[in-house]
Amino acid sequence: MKRFLPLVAFFFCLVANAGDKAKVVSVETESSQMVLYVHQNGEVSFYHYGAKFDDPDQILGYKSYRRADYGTEPPAYPARGGRHFNQSALAVRYADGAINTELFYAGHQVTPLSDDITRTVVNLEDPKTGMKVSLYYDAYFDEDVIVSHAEITNGGKKPVQLESYYSSGIVLDSPDYLLTHFYGAWAREMQVERELLTHGTKSVSSLKGVRTTHTENPSFMLSLGTRTFSEESGEVIAGALAWSGNYSIDFQMDETNRLSVISGVNPAGGAYMLDKGKTLHTPDMIYTYSSCGAGQASRNLHSWARNYCLYYSSSVAPSLLNNWEGTYFDFNEDILKKIIDDVASMGLEMFVLDDGWFGGTDYPRNNSDQGLGDWQIDPVKLPDGVSVIADYAHSKNLRFGIWIEPEMVSPRSHLAQDHPDWIVREDGREVTTIRNQWLLDLTNPDVQDFVFGVFDSTMQLADGIDYIKWDCNRHVESAGSSVLGNQGNFWFDYTQGLYSVYRRIREKYPDVIIQSCASGGGRVDYGALRYCNEAWTSDNTEALTRVFIQYGTNLIYPAMVCGSHVSAVPNHQTANITPLKFRFDVACSGRLGMELQPADMNDSEKAFARKAIESYKAYRDLVYYGDLYRLGSPYEDDSYALMYVNEDKTRAVVFAYTLKYMGRTQRPLFRLSGLDAEKNYRVTELNVEKSCFWGSGKTFSGSYLKNHGLNPNMEKLYSSAIFYLEAE
Repeated sequence: MKRFLPLVAFFFCLVANAGDKAKVVSVETESSQMVLYVHQNGEVSFYHYGAKFDDPDQILGYKSYRRADYGTEPPAYPARGGRHFNQSALAVRYADGAINTELFYAGHQVTPLSDDITRTVVNLEDPKTGMKVSLYYDAYFDEDVIVSHAEITNGGKKPVQLESYYSSGIVLDSPDYLLTHFYGAWAREMQVERELLTHGTKSVSSLKGVRTTHTENPSFMLSLGTRTFSEESGEVIAGALAWSGNYSIDFQMDETNRLSVISGVNPAGGAYMLDKGKTLHTPDMIYTYSSCGAGQASRNLHSWARNYCLYYSSSVAPSLLNNWEGTYFDFNEDILKKIIDDVASMGLEMFVLDDGWFGGTDYPRNNSDQGLGDWQIDPVKLPDGVSVIADYAHSKNLRFGIWIEPEMVSPRSHLAQDHPDWIVREDGREVTTIRNQWLLDLTNPDVQDFVFGVFDSTMQLADGIDYIKWDCNRHVESAGSSVLGNQGNFWFDYTQGLYSVYRRIREKYPDVIIQSCASGGGRVDYGALRYCNEAWTSDNTEALTRVFIQYGTNLIYPAMVCGSHVSAVPNHQTANITPLKFRFDVACSGRLGMELQPADMNDSEKAFARKAIESYKAYRDLVYYGDLYRLGSPYEDDSYALMYVNEDKTRAVVFAYTLKYMGRTQRPLFRLSGLDAEKNYRVTELNVEKSCFWGSGKTFSGSYLKNHGLNPNMEKLYSSAIFYLEAE
């Protein structure tokens, strides 16, 4: 039996006190295992995360030979106090000023939640203060993913301040730790950085409050026992925090060369006041382990996300055109209807109306200086309302979407004048503006009602609104709330307020497609993606840059959530000029869209667009639900390719790009590692009259394509190709 719990054990509970014998708590998936060790004195240590071994009880009596003057064995959930002196996941300041917490084992429970999921809960308690922590470990057997969080309960008689309240911690023991993490800025999100960890602490963190994934992302990969990154070999642990607010993932290598990784809400935002009897639920931390390289770690995360995390992941989002770069704020009914005609003629499936449709009469949204918060239709641009545009799109067999930014308010708006108490600010300090806007206080229930109302009223503007692009164009500065007694609670409660609004929206509108946008990729995280169908990967739509952005994003997040658009040249962000085919070939490796004025395209460009869009629809299911294999890296190679393969390995699609001029003497060679060596595949290059590959239209064995490879004639910068493979 692949499941390690017998069917009769639908509920198994162990309760022990400090006088009981030592025991092991094992959390297992198909290929991985996380082991906690309960010492006889009640301390709980973290002993193993990695490949499975046959009998976890073998670890009973384990000795690390760690000297007592170098602290305790690594705690499963390190609290500040006792003999622990490394970084703490939990740091509490009690009402009497005491700062020590010592957690001891108070039992654990193992509960099967489904045929695939088993939940293990380890209960810890400080007998002096009454502080309680329950560690949750949900093991997704088939996906090799373990999702962990902590629930912290104030069992004392007075409120306490949580100065740190991380979600989870793991401890690793390896000769080397190669960290892959992400950095960037607007228009260059999810850039990849790799570094060999050394002694001390490395943090990947954000304190922006919102739009927190622009410069870093709450995720990582660790390659163990090596100083090189490999797609196909070696041990890799990947992690991602499901949280849209402040976060910190801290890597601390101690004097014994062990690496402690703790992840959760960034404590630097301020201490959280937890009232007596109350429980704080920390965000989920998602882990996966692979013994065969980073590629499998990504596929594990993607599979888990599609099956259990992403909102409505069984729904294929339509290809679309968004009018933002085509018109910006300058449009009217006639312009939009002409764009819709072109959208339909090219075979796209949806039209999305972006910023500029609202503001009413007093503060019309003709630029970014005003109007946010006043969600009344601009009577000059749209005298007959949004419904006329939506109805026209529907008459062309297109779906219709629209842009909102409900968390924000312009200083020049009726909302800002009527509700200054709704703005995030500290009394007596200047309210700073970013992009001429302020942030509404989602810790305030009245603001939550307003933000929900913006979404709700927008959905009533027309029959059949299918898609909402939810934007968020600034971060938090000078945090303050008029409704909070303890301002340190702001950072956590704001994100919880956002999620509360999301939940209300999903209860009323379960079928609408929502894009998580925040100045591009500022809200690409598994917290938001539990409510949003997709993310706007970056405002930078330039194809060459997008190769790198999408490579980094797809290390952690599946392609089905990555909006990827074909835009005009010269590109509006970089001024780069790239061929239309290259732009399509990059965009088709994600959720395909367009971001331009079709009237600026000539007839041959529109004809190519029709062909590319039609072929995309035929293999789109592979991009959405197939397993991703990265065939190299754009950071290391002059040419780069990736492929998606379906579950039974009968179909695949390969995207290949030349990123630098290769000269007359070099050609790329891509070994298609995701295929079945025993099958034969017919290879066809799409959207060309003359193929760049001598074998297009021919049939090859999977072993040939895996072990020898595919060698397209792609020597020049911006050469690109899409190959469709089908087993015969």
